[in-house]
Amino acid sequence: MKIDVLTLFPRMFEGPMGESIIGKAVNKGLLDINISNFRDYSDNKHQNVDDYPYGGGAGMLLKVQPIYDNIKAIEEAAPETKKRVILLDPAGKQFDQKMAEEFSQEEHLVFICGHYEGYDERIRSLVTDEVSLGDYVLTGGELGAMVMIDATVRLLPDVLGNQTSAQTDSYSTGLLEHPQYTRPAEYKGMKVPEVLTNGNHKLIEEWQLKESLRRTYLRRPDLLGQLEMTPQMLKLLEEIKQEENE
Repeated sequence: MKIDVLTLFPRMFEGPMGESIIGKAVNKGLLDINISNFRDYSDNKHQNVDDYPYGGGAGMLLKVQPIYDNIKAIEEAAPETKKRVILLDPAGKQFDQKMAEEFSQEEHLVFICGHYEGYDERIRSLVTDEVSLGDYVLTGGELGAMVMIDATVRLLPDVLGNQTSAQTDSYSTGLLEHPQYTRPAEYKGMKVPEVLTNGNHKLIEEWQLKESLRRTYLRRPDLLGQLEMTPQMLKLLEEIKQEENE
Protein backbone atom coordinates (compact mmCIF):
# COMPACT_ATOMS: atom_id res chain seq x y z
CA MET A 1 0.00 0.00 0.00
CA LYS A 2 1.06 3.57 -0.71
CA ILE A 3 0.08 6.42 1.62
CA ASP A 4 0.64 10.11 0.99
CA VAL A 5 -0.05 12.77 3.61
CA LEU A 6 -0.41 16.48 2.83
CA THR A 7 0.38 18.59 5.89
CA LEU A 8 1.93 21.86 7.05
CA PHE A 9 3.67 20.03 9.89
CA PRO A 10 5.53 17.00 8.48
CA ARG A 11 7.72 16.61 11.57
CA MET A 12 4.65 15.58 13.56
CA PHE A 13 4.69 12.29 11.62
CA GLU A 14 8.37 11.41 12.10
CA GLY A 15 7.96 9.43 15.32
CA PRO A 16 4.56 7.75 14.93
CA MET A 17 5.11 6.71 11.32
CA GLY A 18 8.50 5.13 12.05
CA GLU A 19 7.72 3.13 15.17
CA SER A 20 5.80 0.04 16.22
CA ILE A 21 3.52 -1.71 13.70
CA ILE A 22 3.70 1.04 11.07
CA GLY A 23 7.49 1.18 11.22
CA LYS A 24 7.69 -2.60 10.86
CA ALA A 25 5.31 -2.51 7.88
CA VAL A 26 7.56 0.05 6.17
CA ASN A 27 10.69 -2.01 6.91
CA LYS A 28 9.02 -5.14 5.49
CA GLY A 29 8.16 -3.30 2.28
CA LEU A 30 4.44 -3.69 2.92
CA LEU A 31 3.88 0.06 3.19
CA ASP A 32 5.28 3.06 1.34
CA ILE A 33 4.46 6.29 3.17
CA ASN A 34 5.36 9.79 2.03
CA ILE A 35 4.75 13.03 3.94
CA SER A 36 4.46 16.25 1.87
CA ASN A 37 4.49 19.83 3.10
CA PHE A 38 1.99 21.48 0.78
CA ARG A 39 3.53 24.87 1.60
CA ASP A 40 6.31 23.78 -0.76
CA TYR A 41 3.77 23.89 -3.60
CA SER A 42 2.60 27.44 -2.99
CA ASP A 43 3.05 29.75 -6.00
CA ASN A 44 3.20 32.75 -3.65
CA LYS A 45 6.70 34.18 -3.10
CA HIS A 46 6.06 34.13 0.65
CA GLN A 47 4.73 30.55 0.42
CA ASN A 48 1.40 31.56 1.90
CA VAL A 49 -1.17 28.76 1.90
CA ASP A 50 -4.11 30.62 3.49
CA ASP A 51 -6.11 33.77 2.86
CA TYR A 52 -9.15 35.69 4.09
CA PRO A 53 -12.57 34.35 2.99
CA TYR A 54 -14.62 36.21 0.41
CA GLY A 55 -17.65 37.77 2.05
CA GLY A 56 -15.91 38.09 5.38
CA GLY A 57 -15.86 35.79 8.38
CA ALA A 58 -13.64 34.73 11.22
CA GLY A 59 -10.27 33.11 10.56
CA MET A 60 -8.37 32.12 7.45
CA LEU A 61 -9.04 29.47 4.80
CA LEU A 62 -6.60 27.11 3.15
CA LYS A 63 -6.14 28.07 -0.49
CA VAL A 64 -6.92 25.61 -3.26
CA GLN A 65 -3.74 26.13 -5.34
CA PRO A 66 -1.05 24.55 -3.08
CA ILE A 67 -3.16 21.50 -2.33
CA TYR A 68 -4.21 21.10 -5.96
CA ASP A 69 -0.59 21.21 -7.13
CA ASN A 70 0.54 18.81 -4.38
CA ILE A 71 -2.10 16.27 -5.39
CA LYS A 72 -1.18 16.72 -9.05
CA ALA A 73 2.46 15.95 -8.18
CA ILE A 74 1.38 12.78 -6.34
CA GLU A 75 -0.68 11.73 -9.36
CA GLU A 76 2.23 12.31 -11.72
CA ALA A 77 4.59 10.34 -9.46
CA ALA A 78 2.26 7.32 -9.31
CA PRO A 79 -0.14 7.48 -12.28
CA GLU A 80 -0.66 3.73 -12.19
CA THR A 81 -2.38 3.59 -8.80
CA LYS A 82 -6.04 4.21 -8.05
CA LYS A 83 -6.18 6.80 -5.29
CA ARG A 84 -8.63 7.42 -2.48
CA VAL A 85 -8.21 11.03 -1.34
CA ILE A 86 -9.34 11.69 2.22
CA LEU A 87 -10.01 15.18 3.56
CA LEU A 88 -9.79 15.45 7.35
CA ASP A 89 -12.79 17.60 8.28
CA PRO A 90 -14.91 17.85 11.47
CA ALA A 91 -18.00 17.91 9.23
CA GLY A 92 -17.06 14.63 7.53
CA LYS A 93 -18.35 11.11 8.06
CA GLN A 94 -17.18 9.68 11.37
CA PHE A 95 -14.31 7.23 11.12
CA ASP A 96 -14.94 3.70 12.41
CA GLN A 97 -13.64 0.16 12.09
CA LYS A 98 -15.69 -0.52 8.97
CA MET A 99 -14.08 2.45 7.26
CA ALA A 100 -10.62 1.26 8.33
CA GLU A 101 -11.40 -2.10 6.73
CA GLU A 102 -12.48 -0.34 3.52
CA PHE A 103 -9.32 1.77 3.46
CA SER A 104 -7.15 -1.33 3.97
CA GLN A 105 -8.42 -2.70 0.64
CA GLU A 106 -7.17 0.33 -1.30
CA GLU A 107 -3.82 0.49 -3.08
CA HIS A 108 -3.13 4.21 -2.52
CA LEU A 109 -4.50 6.54 0.17
CA VAL A 110 -3.96 10.30 0.24
CA PHE A 111 -4.73 12.23 3.45
CA ILE A 112 -5.18 16.01 3.44
CA CYS A 113 -4.64 17.57 6.88
CA GLY A 114 -6.33 20.92 7.32
CA HIS A 115 -5.46 23.86 9.52
CA TYR A 116 -6.78 27.33 10.18
CA GLU A 117 -10.54 28.01 10.01
CA GLY A 118 -11.33 25.72 7.09
CA TYR A 119 -10.92 24.96 3.40
CA ASP A 120 -11.61 26.80 0.20
CA GLU A 121 -14.67 24.86 -0.96
CA ARG A 122 -12.99 23.98 -4.26
CA ILE A 123 -10.60 21.69 -2.38
CA ARG A 124 -13.53 19.35 -1.78
CA SER A 125 -13.77 18.73 -5.52
CA LEU A 126 -10.36 17.02 -5.32
CA VAL A 127 -11.32 14.39 -2.73
CA THR A 128 -13.23 11.12 -2.59
CA ASP A 129 -13.96 11.13 1.16
CA GLU A 130 -14.48 13.70 3.90
CA VAL A 131 -13.79 12.06 7.26
CA SER A 132 -13.86 13.13 10.91
CA LEU A 133 -12.27 11.38 13.85
CA GLY A 134 -15.21 12.29 16.09
CA ASP A 135 -17.53 15.02 17.29
CA TYR A 136 -14.85 17.40 18.48
CA VAL A 137 -12.38 19.83 16.90
CA LEU A 138 -8.59 19.46 16.92
CA THR A 139 -6.06 22.13 15.99
CA GLY A 140 -5.39 20.31 12.73
CA GLY A 141 -5.92 17.09 10.83
CA GLU A 142 -2.54 15.54 11.61
CA LEU A 143 -3.50 13.56 14.71
CA GLY A 144 -6.66 12.32 13.01
CA ALA A 145 -4.66 11.16 9.99
CA MET A 146 -2.22 9.28 12.24
CA VAL A 147 -5.07 7.46 13.98
CA MET A 148 -6.71 6.51 10.69
CA ILE A 149 -3.41 5.33 9.21
CA ASP A 150 -2.66 3.21 12.28
CA ALA A 151 -6.13 1.64 12.28
CA THR A 152 -5.84 0.90 8.55
CA VAL A 153 -2.26 -0.36 8.27
CA ARG A 154 -2.65 -2.96 11.03
CA LEU A 155 -5.31 -4.64 8.88
CA LEU A 156 -2.99 -5.17 5.91
CA PRO A 157 -1.96 -8.80 5.25
CA ASP A 158 1.23 -9.86 7.07
CA VAL A 159 1.50 -6.62 9.08
CA LEU A 160 0.44 -8.21 12.36
CA GLY A 161 2.26 -11.31 13.54
CA ASN A 162 -1.09 -13.04 13.99
CA GLN A 163 -3.71 -11.90 11.47
CA THR A 164 -6.45 -13.49 13.58
CA SER A 165 -5.80 -10.74 16.13
CA ALA A 166 -7.18 -8.13 13.72
CA GLN A 167 -10.16 -10.28 12.81
CA THR A 168 -11.23 -10.73 16.43
CA ASP A 169 -10.58 -7.19 17.64
CA SER A 170 -13.30 -5.17 19.29
CA TYR A 171 -15.61 -3.71 16.60
CA SER A 172 -14.34 -6.06 13.87
CA THR A 173 -16.85 -8.71 14.95
CA GLY A 174 -19.48 -6.15 15.93
CA LEU A 175 -18.95 -6.97 19.61
CA LEU A 176 -16.50 -5.68 22.16
CA GLU A 177 -13.70 -8.14 22.84
CA HIS A 178 -14.12 -10.60 25.70
CA PRO A 179 -11.88 -10.43 28.80
CA GLN A 180 -8.47 -12.07 28.40
CA TYR A 181 -5.93 -13.46 30.87
CA THR A 182 -2.39 -14.76 30.93
CA ARG A 183 -0.22 -16.56 33.51
CA PRO A 184 -0.17 -16.93 36.46
CA ALA A 185 -3.58 -18.54 36.94
CA GLU A 186 -3.88 -16.80 40.31
CA TYR A 187 -2.36 -13.53 41.48
CA LYS A 188 -3.01 -12.02 44.92
CA GLY A 189 -6.30 -13.90 45.14
CA MET A 190 -7.45 -12.90 41.65
CA LYS A 191 -8.09 -16.05 39.62
CA VAL A 192 -8.41 -16.77 35.93
CA PRO A 193 -11.89 -18.20 35.16
CA GLU A 194 -11.68 -21.96 35.44
CA VAL A 195 -13.28 -22.53 32.04
CA LEU A 196 -10.19 -21.04 30.36
CA THR A 197 -7.83 -23.51 32.01
CA ASN A 198 -9.71 -26.79 31.46
CA GLY A 199 -8.76 -27.28 27.78
CA ASN A 200 -12.35 -27.70 26.54
CA HIS A 201 -12.28 -25.53 23.43
CA LYS A 202 -16.02 -25.66 22.83
CA LEU A 203 -16.75 -24.37 26.33
CA ILE A 204 -14.03 -21.75 25.99
CA GLU A 205 -15.51 -20.44 22.74
CA GLU A 206 -18.98 -20.27 24.28
CA TRP A 207 -17.59 -18.41 27.33
CA GLN A 208 -15.74 -15.95 25.07
CA LEU A 209 -18.87 -15.25 23.04
CA LYS A 210 -20.99 -14.81 26.15
CA GLU A 211 -18.49 -12.45 27.76
CA SER A 212 -18.19 -10.44 24.54
CA LEU A 213 -21.96 -10.10 24.55
CA ARG A 214 -21.94 -9.19 28.25
CA ARG A 215 -19.31 -6.49 27.82
CA THR A 216 -21.12 -5.06 24.79
CA TYR A 217 -24.49 -5.17 26.57
CA LEU A 218 -23.10 -3.33 29.60
CA ARG A 219 -20.81 -0.84 27.84
CA ARG A 220 -22.07 -0.34 24.29
CA PRO A 221 -25.65 -1.65 24.04
CA ASP A 222 -26.13 0.46 20.90
CA LEU A 223 -23.89 -1.97 19.00
CA LEU A 224 -26.23 -4.89 19.63
CA GLY A 225 -28.94 -3.28 17.52
CA GLN A 226 -26.62 -3.38 14.52
CA LEU A 227 -25.92 -7.12 14.76
CA GLU A 228 -27.57 -10.09 13.11
CA MET A 229 -28.01 -12.21 16.23
CA THR A 230 -27.84 -15.98 15.95
CA PRO A 231 -30.15 -18.15 18.10
CA GLN A 232 -27.15 -18.97 20.31
CA MET A 233 -26.37 -15.28 20.80
CA LEU A 234 -29.98 -14.48 21.64
CA LYS A 235 -30.05 -17.29 24.22
CA LEU A 236 -26.79 -16.13 25.79
CA LEU A 237 -27.99 -12.53 25.85
CA GLU A 238 -31.12 -13.51 27.77
CA GLU A 239 -28.94 -15.35 30.29
CA ILE A 240 -26.77 -12.27 30.67
CA LYS A 241 -29.76 -10.01 31.27
CA GLN A 242 -31.05 -12.32 33.97
CA GLU A 243 -27.64 -12.57 35.62
CA GLU A 244 -27.10 -8.80 35.60
CA ASN A 245 -30.57 -8.14 37.03
CA GLU A 246 -30.19 -10.56 39.93
